[in-house]
Amino acid sequence: MADIPASDHPHQHRGCLAMLNKPNMCFHWRAALLIVPFIILFCLFQIAPMIWVLFNSFVYEEAWSFENYVEIFTNDFYLQAFQNTLWLSLICSIVGLLIACVTAFSIYKMQGKVRNFMISFTTMASNFSGVPLAFAFIIILGFNGAITLQLKAWGWIDDFNIYSASGLMLLYIYFQIPLGILLLYPAFDALKPEWEDAAKTMGASKLTYWLNVGIPVISPALLGTFIILVANAVGAYASTYALTSGNYNLVTIRIASLVSGDLFLEPNMAAALSVVLIAILGFITAIHHWLLKRSYHAKS
Repeated sequence: MADIPASDHPHQHRGCLAMLNKPNMCFHWRAALLIVPFIILFCLFQIAPMIWVLFNSFVYEEAWSFENYVEIFTNDFYLQAFQNTLWLSLICSIVGLLIACVTAFSIYKMQGKVRNFMISFTTMASNFSGVPLAFAFIIILGFNGAITLQLKAWGWIDDFNIYSASGLMLLYIYFQIPLGILLLYPAFDALKPEWEDAAKTMGASKLTYWLNVGIPVISPALLGTFIILVANAVGAYASTYALTSGNYNLVTIRIASLVSGDLFLEPNMAAALSVVLIAILGFITAIHHWLLKRSYHAKS
């Protein structure tokens, strides 16, 4: 029997493969070490505060109790805060999503420098929020705002109040639109131009194409964007407080007043309100994942 050459020996091959795999293993370990600072920061600023909030929400007068939650669900003032927060967030997210969807599709259809300019402008607008945004709305749409005075001079409005629920709704819709555009714009890349051409060839109208092809394809992106917009609206605080001075009853305003108030300092009640708010957002997110799974199984 002929001798097996050294280079063809199976043990030699395994040794070479092990040597080749060692640099890859080292690279993976180094890449994993780069994530350690992020994990530490995530635990310090996300996990640890959530655990603290959860445990302190069950503390009432220095004893373990469910009294904070009982008060939340029996106190009309707290229930009104959740009601105002939810209806404001849902309505503004729906309106913002519709406007963002149309605008994102328009940007998708643009070409060249115009598209790049619109994307850059949208990115800049999405970062314009908080106190500066509220101040801009006060200057433009306040009682003596430039646009308000002009519309009153034309006789188009009589008693518009930017500091009311309608003003808050306008503010929320405004800062929802740029975020929705940035989240929805990549979703339109999933639509192939030949699909619309094929639909036209088969005699389908634009409405039929969008109802049967376009919207089902981008529906996961629409649902995901809607959930993010709702969470963004529910957690809004700086713009709302700067515009209304904390006089409108929202959950974030109540939490801030219970944490930093001089007369009504109740951090444990604020923790309970935060837990209920997190539970509501978690429930909405669970529904979103369930709908995504249903749509995925229906397509497959």
